[in-house]
Amino acid sequence: MRYAIIADIHANLAAFTAVLEDIEKQGGVNEIWCLGDVVGYGPDPHQCLELLRRKNHICIAGNHDWAAVGKIDTAYFNPDAAAACHWTARQLIPEDIKYLESLSLILERSEFTLAHGSPREPTWEYIISTSIAKVNFNLFQSPYCMVGHSHVPLVFKEEGDTCSASRFLPNVGLELGKSRLIINPGGVGQPRDGDPRASYAIYDRENKIVRLYRVPYDIAATQDKMIQHGLPVHLVVRLGYGQ
Repeated sequence: MRYAIIADIHANLAAFTAVLEDIEKQGGVNEIWCLGDVVGYGPDPHQCLELLRRKNHICIAGNHDWAAVGKIDTAYFNPDAAAACHWTARQLIPEDIKYLESLSLILERSEFTLAHGSPREPTWEYIISTSIAKVNFNLFQSPYCMVGHSHVPLVFKEEGDTCSASRFLPNVGLELGKSRLIINPGGVGQPRDGDPRASYAIYDRENKIVRLYRVPYDIAATQDKMIQHGLPVHLVVRLGYGQ
């Protein structure tokens, strides 16, 4: 069995489409695991939800998903994110709203716990340091955990009483062994590690390997749509820099 792990599509249809095409180039998968934030920031929330629903997949809720349907107050967002969220909410059809409202915060699949932010605080916490990761290792029972939210590909490893962190590099197989791991596959629609290419991972269960992939897409096309819809300029510009 093979699984594609995607996170933070953020209504970027060009990036999402490029990732789906690349998944097929890599031999396809049996199921997609989506770690939340399908919508928010980008120009195609309905189209991304519609495309995801057509795939064999599971999905958990991200903070932008719940904010778009009123389950999180946008007062907690920065002004640009809040403005994009309010615009997003106006683009959703009833089927989109029902789907987003139905999403769970945490799921378990195979040997993994899936959470958008962290097992401790699924909607808001960023696992971006060993100190935060160390606390979260105590809060899930499975050998491994997948998270999104930070848009940065990272791997945290628990070995005894110590916790280490490393970048998750593309095309280098991450072998799953006895050490417990928290893995972030980066962001599909809004990478923030200085590389503007879409980011996702494939988990090969038979070989116990997770591999990261980076995929170029038509960034200018997404930016043009965002400008046409009057989305905040800062959100438009940052796509080109992967920040």
